[in-house]
Amino acid sequence: MTDQRTARAGFSERIKYRTIDLVVIVMVGVAFGVAFAGYAHLYNLVAPLTAVFPPLEGLLTGFWCLPALVAMLIVRRPGAAFGAEIIAACLEALLGSHFGVGALISGLIQGAGFEIAFALSGWASTSAAVVIGGSLLSTLFEWLYEITAYFPSWSAGYKVMLLVFFWISALTLLAALGRAIVTALAKAGALNQFPVGRDLAVSQAPRGGSRIDA
Repeated sequence: MTDQRTARAGFSERIKYRTIDLVVIVMVGVAFGVAFAGYAHLYNLVAPLTAVFPPLEGLLTGFWCLPALVAMLIVRRPGAAFGAEIIAACLEALLGSHFGVGALISGLIQGAGFEIAFALSGWASTSAAVVIGGSLLSTLFEWLYEITAYFPSWSAGYKVMLLVFFWISALTLLAALGRAIVTALAKAGALNQFPVGRDLAVSQAPRGGSRIDA
């Protein structure tokens, strides 16, 4: 019984928010919201390519899910992915994105994939399996939304290829880039108050004692 109480207390402490956690979620959301407003114009630049083969648009998708992954990797609390994505989507819409209210729906959907993946790990693991699983789930949910809301008339082949490109983007623009961003911030010392910063410090600490030659 004592062990169970200790475990519950430890879990409660692990998922309890600090002020700095909320600040980071807001900062991540705002930073990506501004980036999203510019990134949306990339769709116009690649229009000649997507006009030839529309599913190619899926290669751009991973970037939209980055706030959820970055926030969750840093904060590791329930709701961090939702919070960062919603803030980013709201700011994107306010800055005049042509996606309009659709950006808010996508924000919820994209955050959900990471919330599920990290919840299954008890918000304790940031392993490659959790990151990749969240990335694939997030883009899968977005794919389901887009083929229903935007591309219902597409052929089955186009829809399948769109998912393939979504998942390629999930493993490159999302999983790989998200980890790289957080690692760079940790190495710069910006995340010393978070588990990712402490994990990096431990991994870089000298191991064993020094050897003195006679």
